[in-house]
Amino acid sequence: MDVPEKENTRGGAKKRVAVLHGAGYAGGELIRLLAAHPFVTLAAVTSRSFAGQPVWAAHPALRGRTPLTFSDGGDLAVDDLDAVLIAAEHGQGVHAVARLLDAGFDGSIVDLSADFRLDDPAMYETWYGFTHPAPERLADFTYGLPEIHAPYATKHVANPGCFATGLTLALWPLAQRLPALDAAVTALTGASGSGAKPKATTHFPTRDGNVRAYKALAHQHLPEVLQTLGPRAEVAFAPASGPWTRGIWGAAHVTLPEGVAEADVARWYDEAYAGGACVRLWPGALPELRFAVGTPFCDLGWIVRGRRLVVGFALDNLLKGAASQAVQNVNLLLGLPETAGLLPSAPHPSIAS
Repeated sequence: MDVPEKENTRGGAKKRVAVLHGAGYAGGELIRLLAAHPFVTLAAVTSRSFAGQPVWAAHPALRGRTPLTFSDGGDLAVDDLDAVLIAAEHGQGVHAVARLLDAGFDGSIVDLSADFRLDDPAMYETWYGFTHPAPERLADFTYGLPEIHAPYATKHVANPGCFATGLTLALWPLAQRLPALDAAVTALTGASGSGAKPKATTHFPTRDGNVRAYKALAHQHLPEVLQTLGPRAEVAFAPASGPWTRGIWGAAHVTLPEGVAEADVARWYDEAYAGGACVRLWPGALPELRFAVGTPFCDLGWIVRGRRLVVGFALDNLLKGAASQAVQNVNLLLGLPETAGLLPSAPHPSIAS
């Protein structure tokens, strides 16, 4: 079901946007954010498994908030769209992109799958277990961590992974300033990070009251972190499943060189994220998960004791780790205010200790 075009408060027609593969957790958050976006019309949402059904059939919390129904995507009018966001599983995003481009779509694309995050096509076989079917298109996508990579030189953006967002934002200022970075990171994620499809490891009796490490030193988000941080960075990453539904909390341990003081670390983070509307800094403390869940922020905080530095990070894996970051990216691609549909206004990122 199409939604009529309306004028926006900036004096022009709203941008028309579609969400492909919108039945999952990230898709539901995308629909919620875009349906209330002041400068966007959510024109279509696709899902083969829910085709013909109202959006609330997959996302009951959206009942009464959007009149849209899912389509199978076969009748998607790409000529009428300014941007498309793809919330497909890894290995499927590349095929959705191919169908769009083959149909003549010339607008902006934000792909939430991992299919265009890595520059080297050989890395997909190593980390994701498939041979990339369109390596020639990797260069058409920019890795979309806005605080580091925006403004973008392409119309196509690969939305970062949830763990990768937290790790990269936590370590980026250090990677830019230290002659070499060697960090050990432990981070815990909620069950929604595993997707909507039930699995034994997300089953409530095995998750509740439990913490379970998995893919230690071998998580698929690690190569995109290292790709951004550069060749002078080494990161040992131990991810774990936490006994909650949504949110990521992590801590990175770093030994500082002689002569680096706490004031230096604070200055590095302030300078790195002075314009970062979706990064909040908590100097002198490690951020709490509960303050980040339900927000589009990545919260960063640090403690320095002598040469020991601990950098903590907290974010909502479905928002800054997926959907709100995708909206942030589509805003940038379409020339809209970066936090439109996410925040009433851009806050100052620092909070005095």
